[in-house]
Amino acid sequence: MEYRLNKFLAEKVGLSRREADNFIASGRVLINGKKAELGARVKDTDEIILNDKKIENSPSEYTYLMLNKPVGYVSSRKAQGDAPTLYELLPKKYQKLKTVGRLDKNSSGLILLTNDGDFAFTHTHPKFYKIKTYLVTLNRPLEPLHQQEISDFGIQLEDGPSKLFLTKLNDKRTEWQVEMSEGRNRQIRRTFSALGYEVEKLHRVEFGAYQLGMLEPGDYIEVDKK
Repeated sequence: MEYRLNKFLAEKVGLSRREADNFIASGRVLINGKKAELGARVKDTDEIILNDKKIENSPSEYTYLMLNKPVGYVSSRKAQGDAPTLYELLPKKYQKLKTVGRLDKNSSGLILLTNDGDFAFTHTHPKFYKIKTYLVTLNRPLEPLHQQEISDFGIQLEDGPSKLFLTKLNDKRTEWQVEMSEGRNRQIRRTFSALGYEVEKLHRVEFGAYQLGMLEPGDYIEVDKK
């Protein structure tokens, strides 16, 4: 069976396809002792070398994990200050999985992990339009005019406009269901902050076809690819 080289590297090493293409273009990838070219394809019998290290070339076994990340944990592999990493919640056999997007330290809820580069790409690139749903608590009632601004027009942030779809969850107008298809860094928090609000709680309950359900904080389950 043949594979595109950048896809192969994404799956085996955990790179994005763009990162894989950069490695190939810089001459750091060899196929059977020769420098690889962009767009190259590889077979199961080929020897693949990346940065002088041989890459295991065997059929991939993919794992898909859903974790309910508690508040206080970071989504990176390395702890940040006193904040532990979510990998401390997982046994050794899952330590090589990569997170599909992130949740910041003060946010909780559904986060996916996998070793399937294609799956990660289709769940994080905006063109695939994967809806993410959050439960958000604000420090004060959201004014109706601000709700309309966010939902109908979008709020201009330093990295572009941000449009969120809001559903009121209580009469005090402090608790909201927020839906979005983007995934920019701290986008929800920054959107409300631009209008003078503070997000006190942010909890993700859905990501594409996956729903958190009754999974307790800190718990995880293997899931099927959807």
